[in-house]
Order: sequence, then structure tokens, then C-alpha cells
Amino acid sequence: MRAIQITEFGGPETLVEVDLPDPEPGPGELLVEVDRAGLNYADTHQVENSYLARMELPLVPGGEVVGRTPEGRRVVVLTTDGAGGYAQKAVGPEATAFDVPDGVDDLTALSMVVQGATAWLLLRRSTHLEPGETVVVHAAAGGVGTLAVQLARRWGAGRIIATASTEEKRALAVELGADVAVDSAAEDITAALREANGGRRVDVVLDMTGGVVTDQSLAALAPFGRLAFYGMASREQPTPIAPAALLSHTTTVTGMWLPHAFGLPGRVVHRAMAELFDLVLRGELRAVPGGEYGLSEARRAHEDLRARRTTGKLLLDPSR
Repeated sequence: MRAIQITEFGGPETLVEVDLPDPEPGPGELLVEVDRAGLNYADTHQVENSYLARMELPLVPGGEVVGRTPEGRRVVVLTTDGAGGYAQKAVGPEATAFDVPDGVDDLTALSMVVQGATAWLLLRRSTHLEPGETVVVHAAAGGVGTLAVQLARRWGAGRIIATASTEEKRALAVELGADVAVDSAAEDITAALREANGGRRVDVVLDMTGGVVTDQSLAALAPFGRLAFYGMASREQPTPIAPAALLSHTTTVTGMWLPHAFGLPGRVVHRAMAELFDLVLRGELRAVPGGEYGLSEARRAHEDLRARRTTGKLLLDPSR
């Protein structure tokens, strides 16, 4: 089969197209003939081995695929490490597979399994959004951000403040339901967020940027405010937080990594996916297409991701 494989860690230049034997599913795993694979910013960390799960070489990157099993089931599934989605066939645990309802296309299925579930968990479990609260969504034109804006609006946020790097991205965030959009390159994010909230501090921040954005977002939180940290796109560490600072400002900082959610009791991710698919089928939640790349264009896709030239959900087509 055609696949992208890396044999050394690094940047987009390490992504090389090769021919490989079909992967073999182990106990409790599914073999999937891939129709589309999802492209995520986390993939760029995976390729340089800078993400939370340490990788072993050689590996086929990519964390999610949609396609059919040999029995004909149409599923979206998170893939097994090393046998990822940048290939014509992939393997994933049955426990992370979800049957795709009729009426849900490939783009939407892939948007929901990582970005949608992440947005759901950030708002429902990490920050416990209450009706009427002000929510800040950083990177609001990205895969998680576009869905988080829509969900926050549906779940009663009093004011949604989006941040994004271009006028086009900020306009998209407002179209999706944000009340106001702020330039993510603002010199003083704290001041920009408070100004966008009528001079008041904010209640909830969803942050996947890191570095100074995290520092300044924390400074914008109201008492009992919560910041949920779920990525580090800037590749910069925030300033260490002293417990006394949390106490003095009555704030909460939480982290969220999707794989941990599969260990929660009550099949939480499955409940999230069922609710997300239901919202999609009722026309109350939509995935934002961000473009499609052929397998041979994987390197360019990573270059675009790292340069922040993308919006919405990106797909990889292994047939070309």
C-alpha cells in the first residue's frame, strides 16, 4: 500500500512516500480501508516527537481515519501508534471506533472524532461552562476552535470572544457565532480580551497556543475563571504558575488530552460523539472545510499547518 513514513524525527521534510505491507490488526483492533485521513496540528508534534505520547521509528503518522472495515462497516477511528492514517489502510482500536451515521460525510466524521470531542470535553468537563459566562476561544478558525465557538453559543455562553490571526479568520469566527473577534497578534492580549468584554474580566479561556498567550490569558480571568490548556502551537512554555497565584485570584488551570477521556467511566467520549452527530444531523453544528491534500502532498500540508495558513478541518486523500 502507499503510505507516508518517517524514519527520523524532524520537520515536514521527514515525510516520505513509500510502499509498505498492509498493517495487521491485533486483538481488539480494526483494519480500515482509508477513504480520508484527518490532518491535525498535533501531527506536526508527532513527526518531531515533541508530543505527549513518545513515538518509535519508523512510523506512519496520522491519528484518525474514516473508511470501511473488511466487513463493510463505515467507521471513524483513532489509529494505533505507528500504523497511522497517512496510508491507504490503517489500524485502530475497536474502543476508539465510531460508526458513522448515514447523512454524515467524511469531512464531518473526521471533524468530530478529535476536534469535536475535544471541544465538547473542554466545555463540558474541563471548564464546566455555565450559561451567561464569557468564553474566549483562541485559534477560533481552527478545527477545535470553529466547533467550540458553535457549541459555546448553543450551550448558552453570554459572550464569545474569538482570537485569530487574519481578518478572514476573524470574520469566520463571527459567522459561526462569536460576538467579537480579536487579533491574536495583539501586543497585550489581556487588555484586548478585557476591552472585547466591555472592560470586564472573562470566565473561560480555551487555549492551545502556549507561551505569552497563556500568561496574558490567565491575567484576564475573573475570580472563579477557568483556563483549559489543550495544546502548545507556539512551541513556547508558559510562565510557571505558583499555587499562591491561583489562590489569590481564585482561578483554575486545567489540562486536557483526548486519549485520557477514553478511560473515564460512563463511555464519556461515546456520549460526546453521539451528541455531536445528533447536532450535525439536526443542522445545528457544522464542520468547516479547510482543504484536502493528496497523500503525496503531506509535506506541504504540514508546512501549511505550521505556518498557520489553514482554517477549519484538513483532510488527506490516500488515493492520490
